[in-house]
Amino acid sequence: MKIDFVSDVSCPWCAIGLNALEQALARVAAEGITATLHFQPFELNPSMAPEGQAIVEHLTEKYGISAEQVAANTEAIRQRGAGVGFEFGLGKRSRIYNTFDAHRLLHWAGLQSAETQRQLKHALFKAYFTDGLSPGDHAVLLAAAASAGLDTDAARAVLDSNAHADDVRERETFYQQAGIRSVPAVIINDRHLISGGQPVEVFEQALRQIAAS
Repeated sequence: MKIDFVSDVSCPWCAIGLNALEQALARVAAEGITATLHFQPFELNPSMAPEGQAIVEHLTEKYGISAEQVAANTEAIRQRGAGVGFEFGLGKRSRIYNTFDAHRLLHWAGLQSAETQRQLKHALFKAYFTDGLSPGDHAVLLAAAASAGLDTDAARAVLDSNAHADDVRERETFYQQAGIRSVPAVIINDRHLISGGQPVEVFEQALRQIAAS
């Protein structure tokens, strides 16, 4: 199977959804159901300034909810993450940042191999959600690249240039025109869409049904 995982590195449900999807794939692997993941870009906040914005301020402005609702949602997300083995660092993450350079780096990593891109995606989720680091900071991106086994000099050259900017924008436009308005969006074999950070069992059932069709 080919799976396109459309997501943003600053989307908590994307981190939850990726772990759940991978666990579902592990469950069905013994049945001969395998997949290659391709990570596609989606920016939740494409106009976000480089310095970012306080998360509570951003969420209350964007969704019209109270600070108390933000706190309740944050705890619910933390618990869902723990359920699939992903750690949201308590009190670590206070701002939301521009993620365009992270998407450029992910695109470049995907040109190396699908597995390298997957490892970088996990490293970026950990950097932001577990450790509270900025995915817009080039030093953070380079550390993530190194942890994924990528050449840091080559990664630095990508970040210091405008490399793959047009590729990322083209992919973003493609999925927007295809009707993707929220993430994660999991597209299997270019035909089947599963929206949101679903439980492991939902992904598992869908994988079996698609494999049998």
